[in-house]
Amino acid sequence: MDATYIGAVDIGGTKIAAIVAGPQGPLARVTEPTIKSGPLEALPNQVIGMMGAACRQAGVDPASVTTAGIASCGPFVHEQGFLGLSTPNLCGGHTAAVDLPNDWDVIPVERVLRERFNHIVIQNDCVAALAAERTFGALQGERDCVYATWSTGIGFGLCVDGHILHGKHGNAGHAGHMLMSERQDALCGCGNRGDLEGLISGRNIGRRMHITTAELFRAARSGDARAREIAVEAAQWFGRALYNLTATLDTRAFAVGGSVWLNHGEWLAPIVLEEIERRLPALTSGITVVTAALGNLVADIGALSLIIPDEWIAGWRVTQPWQKLAG
Repeated sequence: MDATYIGAVDIGGTKIAAIVAGPQGPLARVTEPTIKSGPLEALPNQVIGMMGAACRQAGVDPASVTTAGIASCGPFVHEQGFLGLSTPNLCGGHTAAVDLPNDWDVIPVERVLRERFNHIVIQNDCVAALAAERTFGALQGERDCVYATWSTGIGFGLCVDGHILHGKHGNAGHAGHMLMSERQDALCGCGNRGDLEGLISGRNIGRRMHITTAELFRAARSGDARAREIAVEAAQWFGRALYNLTATLDTRAFAVGGSVWLNHGEWLAPIVLEEIERRLPALTSGITVVTAALGNLVADIGALSLIIPDEWIAGWRVTQPWQKLAG
């Protein structure tokens, strides 16, 4: 790919980040809360506006950015030949949740963005994060590995025998919706009761105490017995999910990101590891669970990794130019 500048966008359930980059690294990054109301095209139009803002901040002509990588929460569906977003964390047409004041069912992301960019690659955010960790982070050289996020939602990017898995609609890795329990109070935005996301996601876990997830974990760290019980149980559920993936994929390494893990992984990790290591040693011996090396920029760098020219990669590995965005 012949490119002077490239664009990248991370579409999350809470925020969107837009980056413009050149051969020496990212030049500017703009973030905004994810729009969740308005016409059906509101979100992709927000992305286009943010890319323009990032270009202006970098002193780059927006017309020169014709290629973009898009890392997005999913799942995806095909509609009229284009990928659309049908995610329960954004589409109010799926649920009566008061925090989603819209009637969206499928957000036409690809159709709208193709009117702005000549070339785009859209992948699930966890697939993009997996690409980033394999290219620049903790999973370099790993052929059998998984990226996991524990954040607003729960998701995974899967790599087996050196091949990243995609699936029929690009939804491979949506194991956050694997059914884990019969609990009726663990309602996921997708409509499942008792799936992993319904049990432990950042959008759901605090509801059992009628507080936010951040408040729940603060209370757990401060010694509140009920809050700690819920947090430990959540780590156990997460560990069992990682065991299930280990048993299914014969994986070797997990890199974990997302706001819940990045803020609390240092004390949740032993609980998670115990759930994996105490089962079937023939499959679990030698498994590693590490924090994503790219931290809270993993999906942003993931979006860039989807379309970065090969000749840029070696230099970026040495200079780690994304570090200047961390502040």
